[in-house]
Amino acid sequence: MRAKIAISIGDVNGIGVEIALKAHAKINKICQPIYCVHRELLERANALLDHAHTTTLENMQCVEINAPPPALKPGQIDRASGAYSHASFLHALDLADSKEVSGVCTLPIHKKAWQLAGVCAPGHTALLRDRYKQEAIMMLGCPSLWVALFSDHIPLSAVSDRVQLQALRDFLHILGRVLPQASQIVVLGIDPHCGDGGAIGSQDHIVQEAITQANMLLNTPKFLGPIPADSAFAPHFREKYRYFVALYHDVGLAPLKALYFEESINVSLNLPIQRASVDHGCAFDIAYQNKASTKSYGNAIDYLLT
Repeated sequence: MRAKIAISIGDVNGIGVEIALKAHAKINKICQPIYCVHRELLERANALLDHAHTTTLENMQCVEINAPPPALKPGQIDRASGAYSHASFLHALDLADSKEVSGVCTLPIHKKAWQLAGVCAPGHTALLRDRYKQEAIMMLGCPSLWVALFSDHIPLSAVSDRVQLQALRDFLHILGRVLPQASQIVVLGIDPHCGDGGAIGSQDHIVQEAITQANMLLNTPKFLGPIPADSAFAPHFREKYRYFVALYHDVGLAPLKALYFEESINVSLNLPIQRASVDHGCAFDIAYQNKASTKSYGNAIDYLLT
């Protein structure tokens, strides 16, 4: 029996619907996708895509969600599309909570559209933390390189205050337990050159102590570092290690996306459900132009099936 995977449709003004339609024939061979979207909306989207997926539509299993299908406005940030993508995600989570599906795959939302719709959470991961009252860890990557984020969708100005000993130690302890397959995980420093012994910053002393304490709790040298972020992704270093922790979002994701943009995915760790997502945005600039790549989406589905 094929595993059932709930698909939240994402912002319908972006490329998510196109990806779902374009990839369905392939995805349907390896699992049973359940799309949290009105069929009527898929039909309208298909019309905008020059009816390229009419045959595909006939074989797609859709469940109607608790929100009216919005008007399609390709490439536009819209309150109604934000409300719809939020409702689609919640319905997918309900299916996972009731064990009707074994995992949830999310297509890209637009955070401003969520905000316009009155959604307080700034994204999928924050909503998951609030819903399950657990530290949902955001990790992005592919088999060649994984990056877990200590701080994710917060302003740069807030990052330094977030780097506190107990919070970082607890984060590393959880990450070490949920990644038993990682022999060692590299923790990136926060200051340039990890502070050069305090000459240009002292916060990496906190990072070092958090690593020491986390390793003691795990009873194994699971974490290595801190390692200067400007050199940690050099080829010779990536040959030895493939799991990294970035204390700031862009420090870890800029090199990841430069190297593996199309194939990397976003996964949520330390939750009672399995959730994976594409690692790209709504791509409003190419919405409904039949240009969207399905590679990240396919990899996210594969991750949920392993």
